Amino acid sequence: MLEHAHDLPRDARGARSLATLTALFASAAALLAGCGGGSSDDGEGSAAPRAQVMAAKTAGGNGKGKTAPAPAPAPAPAPAPSPAPAPETLVSMPACEPSGKGRDYPVGPGQAYTALDQVPWESLKAGDTVRIFPSSTPYAGKFLIAAQGTADAPVRICGVRAADGSRPVIDGNGATTRAALASAYGSSTYASDIHQARSVIVIKPLATQDWTAYPQHVQIDGLKIQRAHPSYTFRDASGATKSYLQFGACIWVERGHHITLADNEISDCQMAIFSKSTDDGEFAQTRDLRIAGNHMHGHGIAGSYTEHTTYTQSVGAVIEFNHYGPLRAGALGNSVKDRSAGLVVRYNRIEEGAHAIDLVEAEDFPVTALALPAYRTTHVIGNQIRKTGDTGSVIHYGGDHYGSSPGALWGEPIYRKGTLHLQHNTFQLGGTTAWLLQLSTTEETAEVRNNIVVYADSVTQRNLRMAQEIGAGWTSGGIVNLGINWVSSGWQDSDIWHPVPGQLNGTAALISGSSAPIDPATWIPLAGSAVIDAAAPWPVELAGLEPTWQLDAAGMARPRTIVGAARDLGAVER
Repeated sequence: MLEHAHDLPRDARGARSLATLTALFASAAALLAGCGGGSSDDGEGSAAPRAQVMAAKTAGGNGKGKTAPAPAPAPAPAPAPSPAPAPETLVSMPACEPSGKGRDYPVGPGQAYTALDQVPWESLKAGDTVRIFPSSTPYAGKFLIAAQGTADAPVRICGVRAADGSRPVIDGNGATTRAALASAYGSSTYASDIHQARSVIVIKPLATQDWTAYPQHVQIDGLKIQRAHPSYTFRDASGATKSYLQFGACIWVERGHHITLADNEISDCQMAIFSKSTDDGEFAQTRDLRIAGNHMHGHGIAGSYTEHTTYTQSVGAVIEFNHYGPLRAGALGNSVKDRSAGLVVRYNRIEEGAHAIDLVEAEDFPVTALALPAYRTTHVIGNQIRKTGDTGSVIHYGGDHYGSSPGALWGEPIYRKGTLHLQHNTFQLGGTTAWLLQLSTTEETAEVRNNIVVYADSVTQRNLRMAQEIGAGWTSGGIVNLGINWVSSGWQDSDIWHPVPGQLNGTAALISGSSAPIDPATWIPLAGSAVIDAAAPWPVELAGLEPTWQLDAAGMARPRTIVGAARDLGAVER
């Protein structure tokens, strides 16, 4: 069943090479230091879908009972990646201060603007900064961002931390919408109502702008954003009290290029972040999206599987250094759900979800995605994932609509049909039955190397693969190529009652043991365990994406360097 309907025409538009997207990912971390940006289409009239236990090592000792040599040189990349940024540019923001390149809009007690609905959101321009100051009470406001920043003069909406380090709170429950935005959300009452009821913050062009307009170079950081859910209400731009829609998000990106959403706490919404793309043209897509260093928790709709913590449909997306807390009690959605072309998911801590990571077809922009080589390559690197296995496979790759026919622009013909690179992740799986991977068809491949997979003692069915229901003409199970990985003893391909087609290759390279080789609380490999220095060399073809960062026990980013003869397996170097 499709998650949402489409009522806009589509046309194919644009292509971006894998090399270009790889360069984007290598340099994406630098966006935070200078603020970010973004683009996409208005989509009017359519109902859219569905990180201080460890410190940097010193040359003198490494806790492994040996002296740390100089880090092994990385293979020469082509093109050369950007230098790794300092940690503060990854998870901490520059001070929330005026850019000096545009207007300053200070909001808060004793400031020029005391409420969010006083800010002229509809008039923001390149270089403008909206600074939201601490307040003893949450800001009950919601708004639209349509501004077109530039790389040198982005538009930034940022929170000024209180003395105790807390973020200013934007509360969607009882939020007031700026009256001047009445004509900005949509050109019809229907479209306006939909866009207002979806989110606390929406990034989209003004309804009064040209159809091909899109916001760009926009960054939102340092805020606590909460409470957009059907059980909550808001006051719309006309003054009427309305309830939020079920399918929505705290931050909804209707379209936008170079969008950065970082260092926020986002909770108690239908979803934390949603981004949309369509085949109407490059202008109608979310491109170069970065979601970094956020803490997101308590999202989803009880009893529903169509709302997730993040749901992204973008051309070029980097999801990194985030903490995905569990969804709302009873919610059936995923933590990470993605339909993008050119995706990197790295250095996140992810807890629970029906799938921890769900990577499926480009449902809303298949023509564009199919033309992009980057659609066929997805990277999941250096993540720490803890999940109860019984709710579903940990990682799903391929597609989620089935029963199609060859040549159609939905279902199996538009599945990812490429390669999932699963490298240096650590998985802690509980429950009674657990499945690590679910590949939709044998046209999907997973290269699984240098990971740690720990099944709790409670898990009696320790499955590596899970089948998927698909239509006639396709074979489920995928092709899984295993390199060196550590997996708890007692693992099996699949249980005897549910054999999985496809291929599971390289099982002889697996390392097994009866006890976990890591400290489950800190994720740190145990001294003398089999995972120490056990990783295979990083593939030359993936140069520039090496795991150069890791999360400590508190979820903070720390540089990762090779200590010893080789990298340790998993997401954390001892």
